[in-house]
Amino acid sequence: MTHKLKIFLLAIVLCVSATSNAQLLQKLVAAKHNDYGLIYSLPKTHLRIEVEAQQTIKKKGELYNYAKMYLGTDNVILEDSQSWTLKSIKVTSYGIPEKGNEYLIQFKAGATPFIIVDENGLPLAINTEDVTTESYESKEGSPLTTSVLDNNAYLSSLSGEILASGSLSKRAELVAQAIYKIRESRNNYAIGEADQMPADGESMRLVLNELDKREEALMALFLGTTQTATAVKTFDFVPTDSIEKEVVLRISDINGITSKDDLSGEPVYISVTAITKGSMPLDEKGIVKQIPKGAIMYKIPGKAQITIHHDGKEWFNDMFDVAQFGIDYGLAPTLFTDKKKPSYVKFHPATGGIMEIGLLEEALPTEKK
Repeated sequence: MTHKLKIFLLAIVLCVSATSNAQLLQKLVAAKHNDYGLIYSLPKTHLRIEVEAQQTIKKKGELYNYAKMYLGTDNVILEDSQSWTLKSIKVTSYGIPEKGNEYLIQFKAGATPFIIVDENGLPLAINTEDVTTESYESKEGSPLTTSVLDNNAYLSSLSGEILASGSLSKRAELVAQAIYKIRESRNNYAIGEADQMPADGESMRLVLNELDKREEALMALFLGTTQTATAVKTFDFVPTDSIEKEVVLRISDINGITSKDDLSGEPVYISVTAITKGSMPLDEKGIVKQIPKGAIMYKIPGKAQITIHHDGKEWFNDMFDVAQFGIDYGLAPTLFTDKKKPSYVKFHPATGGIMEIGLLEEALPTEKK
């Protein structure tokens, strides 16, 4: 039987001896019914790029031209606008089975080792169920904040005299007077000189909150309002070689976080620098070790520096192990069938590399006497 098999064989063995838990892990046991052979895949490392951006919507108030005259400020919104700005970028790695990179582990008759694989057939461990799975939860965006200018919500804060004013200049004068009256009332409550003081602290809080809401609504007619929301999207990227500033996505004032093909947005660049390439291990004499016969194949990954830039700023910079920057190597299957001292091994699901290897008896808890 050949060492590397086609993918359809994988489905056959998975159906024979798989048991799954809540995380869809599968335990494949070498036994007579599967000819003491187990099949698994080695991964290709993918990068999950989670992008968070903030939307900002600015709305001008109808009295913005009078803010300097009545409020003494020119810090006002002069026109309606919408923009999106990058807020954060997080990058994590995960493994996807590499097409054509499936292997058969062939054990001797009578051996009963087992392998734990994930739902994609990627190896997590041999001879131990003590595996660490990697879960991922995407950050959630936040809804757009409200504006008192939406649907003329500010009208409830205007008196009949203000509503009846026939010109913007007269309305601006009356609104400014109302703002100063609110501030005077708030001050009187604060120093205890209001005509009717609230009966208790909770009543006072409600009165002051109502004054704050009315002032906010009236001020918005001069200053305008700013609303914000956040959105989160995830992009998949597969590093295959060193690259310098490749567009991976865009940030658009119209469409927010969007694909690299949407030219309405400003580009977000990714750079990949191969730091090390996986290489065949050497023995004590510096000679390349040969892959054992019938080996249990795994990855010796390489390392890559991943950086992401946007608008002249570095938003992400970190090192990752990358399966496709490495090589396939193998462990002797006899390590896991030794009746006296069987071994175990744990693999990294994103790279196929060895996380931990040792004797099974050393990994088991010691029985108390």
